[in-house]
Amino acid sequence: MAPSLNDAESLFNFVVKNGNGVKGMVDLGLSKVPEPYIQPPQERIDKQTARTYAQPPIDLSKLDGPEHERVVEEIARTAETLGFFQVVNHGVPIELLESLKEAAHTFFGQLPEKKAVYCKGVSPSPLVKYGTSFVPEKEKALEWKDYISMIYTNDAEALEQWPQECKKVALDYLRTSIKMVRKLLEALFKNLGVTLDDSKIDPLIGTKMVNMNYYPTCPNPDLTVGVGRHSDLGILTVLLQDGIGGLYVKVDEDIDSGNKGQWIEIPPVPGALVINVGDSLQIISNGRYKSAEHRVRTTSTNSRVSIPIFTMPRPTEKIGPLPQLVEREGTGFKELVFQDYMNNFFSNAHDGKKSLEFALA
Repeated sequence: MAPSLNDAESLFNFVVKNGNGVKGMVDLGLSKVPEPYIQPPQERIDKQTARTYAQPPIDLSKLDGPEHERVVEEIARTAETLGFFQVVNHGVPIELLESLKEAAHTFFGQLPEKKAVYCKGVSPSPLVKYGTSFVPEKEKALEWKDYISMIYTNDAEALEQWPQECKKVALDYLRTSIKMVRKLLEALFKNLGVTLDDSKIDPLIGTKMVNMNYYPTCPNPDLTVGVGRHSDLGILTVLLQDGIGGLYVKVDEDIDSGNKGQWIEIPPVPGALVINVGDSLQIISNGRYKSAEHRVRTTSTNSRVSIPIFTMPRPTEKIGPLPQLVEREGTGFKELVFQDYMNNFFSNAHDGKKSLEFALA
């Protein structure tokens, strides 16, 4: 039964509780954004005034050659300033990236009841969750986004429990990307003067999750957001954008004169992946690497997909500044169990505070 677009409760039940998602609402035919999705003015994204990040992607193939030191320095510099950078020649086949985008459109293009089987509370697997917005029960203004989230435990469970429409390609994406994540972490820790072997790195990226995000066309993109401002909780995030774009990052360091405090767009580059630093890596690096706030704009012309991989510490893992760095620099961060950090984040996700404030000593 179609909801009343002017009745907030009816709309919420249709989109969130019944699993139709934003796509289901858009498919009804919309000439304007319903009130629950209109963001306050300070949270809207002004595409006309935003700058574009102009740095070219980093060629990761050169990590294995004579330019190794220069590339390590380039990776570290961007992690220390913006906290976001793009990479090419990363080892993830371009054909796989194209298949990923197709699989995402296939999954979200299904009938609502096919997707709703994975909704919270009814999903047949604790590894898979389909939903919309971020924490819709708590948000003052909802996000213009549907998503499927797939937690990785092992290959066998992924192939058994992840959705048929995307499980194989998502698993291939994860396998190949994790090799790249390890290379990046080796470079980042080397820049800090610290060497960590696999026994130390494995617990830091022991939780892995692949998301597929779907942003339907929006009649009034200037009034909405696909994803509101946030920073990622984990170590590193690997993101595949499609060619439409819409990712914006807040500049805390003055990477270019006049940019500090502004939001800049990370434009899609064919074949590139976006890498960003998470809160846990900022804490572990004693603040050297920056976990930047970012958000996503909607569009009125085409539906958009993005596919992030989140690498996070195991829930029981303690995260705190590396002892070698504390000895040299002192610290402003306390040691925390990662599960406690996550719980605080989800409890206070919409109180206006950046999640890292919980980790300050």
